[in-house]
Amino acid sequence: MNERVVVDPITRIEGHLRIEAEMDGQNIAQAYSSGTMVRGIETILKGRDPRDAWAYAQRICGVCTLVHGMASVRSVEDALNVDVPPNAQLIRNMMVGAQFIHDHVMHFYHLHALDWVDVVSSLSADPKATSQLAQSLSGWPKSSPGYFADVQKRIKQFVETGQLGIFANGYWGHPAYKLPPEANLMAVAHYLEALGWQREVAKLHAIFGGKNPHPNFVVGGLTSPIDLNSDSAINSKKLSQVQDLIKQMQQFVAQVYVPDTVAIAGFYKDWAERGEGLGNFLCYGDLPMSGGSLSNTDDFLFPRGAILNRDLGNIQPVDLHADSEIQEFISHSWYEYDAGNEAGLHPYAGETNLEYDKRGGVKPPYKQLDVQDGYSWLKSPRWNSESVEVGPLARMLLLYADTSAQAHPQAKELVDSTLAQLGLPVDALFSTLGRTAARTLESQIVADAMQGWYDQLIANVKGGDTKTFAEALWQPSSWPKKAQGAGFMEAPRGALGHWIVIENEKIANYQAVVPSTWNAGPRDPQGVPGAYEAALQDNTQLHDPKQPIEILRTIHSFDPCIACAVHVADPETGESIEIKVS
Repeated sequence: MNERVVVDPITRIEGHLRIEAEMDGQNIAQAYSSGTMVRGIETILKGRDPRDAWAYAQRICGVCTLVHGMASVRSVEDALNVDVPPNAQLIRNMMVGAQFIHDHVMHFYHLHALDWVDVVSSLSADPKATSQLAQSLSGWPKSSPGYFADVQKRIKQFVETGQLGIFANGYWGHPAYKLPPEANLMAVAHYLEALGWQREVAKLHAIFGGKNPHPNFVVGGLTSPIDLNSDSAINSKKLSQVQDLIKQMQQFVAQVYVPDTVAIAGFYKDWAERGEGLGNFLCYGDLPMSGGSLSNTDDFLFPRGAILNRDLGNIQPVDLHADSEIQEFISHSWYEYDAGNEAGLHPYAGETNLEYDKRGGVKPPYKQLDVQDGYSWLKSPRWNSESVEVGPLARMLLLYADTSAQAHPQAKELVDSTLAQLGLPVDALFSTLGRTAARTLESQIVADAMQGWYDQLIANVKGGDTKTFAEALWQPSSWPKKAQGAGFMEAPRGALGHWIVIENEKIANYQAVVPSTWNAGPRDPQGVPGAYEAALQDNTQLHDPKQPIEILRTIHSFDPCIACAVHVADPETGESIEIKVS
């Protein structure tokens, strides 16, 4: 057995992702991605009222709470053929948009930037030169020499006390870091700035959903009515707050996030040739621009479709209900299928039968996984038998390639101008660097779209339309004996789907196929790797296997969130913790 480089956990947010890499000299020859916790939400949901599913499904993740709640209510609405009112759709769009921007900014500064930014190097920066650099990039009002000097003092206090705190456990001084000290200081300052900023923008979810995290949902629309003169409903004051929050998002994205991404990318152009992997991309589509029905995919901000083998001129249609298109395989996962472990199951027929010991699970503590058998609690989703990548890069490629009447001109302009600014070809999109940049440019597109949705909502309300809830089919007595539906959406990390089967007013089957399962899943029966694995096998060299920052850069460019893909349960009691409240 070849000795492997092991990184476990690899994420800065919610761990339980293990990467093992077999080396051929300094190059990664084979990579293996393993989710090391097991999810049980689908089993928990069986037999429950479909109208309550969203409250359980939100607990799939503590980060992606809103999107799982949204996908869940959409699955029930799809099964029962319910269209929500335009106002509810517009508000849902804004809630999803805020989640996108919040997640992307948090990812860049707090989860991914430190793969490129050397915190300790910023101590040798000249604050005046840092100010000049920042002011050359944008008109962000805080870019004064005094501001950066104050930040530098804070960093120095961390280092001198030997307590780096949030900056601990970095590979500071690694030769892979290329930014000059001034760029490092600017990035660290904006890291700290984003901490306070994200607290503010999360308020939008509380305004429309009552709280954050885990905002409230309801099948058929929204939990809060619109009444401009009420103290408890969505009123004039709350709508004014939403407008202010949208402006804050737009300003930070345009004046801090986008300039920082382009500036940092300029020093790492070699990463425009590393880390693509599959060349296949999938997008479910989402965000109806006019607040209309989800059945009108032509109205989506993000188009639905698949791209195979980098062919941007051939966008293939996607059917979420077709048995043969989306399937999950378990040939290298710790599960068993009644239909046989080589079978692929559409989520409507999906199974969640746990089996660790008989499927290659190694007894802890262990040094290496048994990759010839099962080696992950993640399944292997496939579209038309193809391994695909989902996420911001997939969405931006679909936007860039879309030649329909609904094509998004801003997306093409942003991509072309950014590539021109960096002096990179279109092929640079297919890379670790391209994946990171796509997330940034997408944030600007969504922030601008949010203003349009807000304006439409205000126009509707001024015109006398305050409806936010559709009561059709709310009573179970009006439901068909059996129904099934797909609740799809584009979450910040990619294509998210919840599939529900309802029989006799209860949930008979429930399956969630999430972005980090699409991307982080293991090999399928044909031995084809998932997106993480393929990306690491694409031109990745390690300078020092004991400090594998190169692995972090590519995997973090996907923004892993493994809580979405797996959940833990104690094998003896079924409980992970007991809390008593007096």
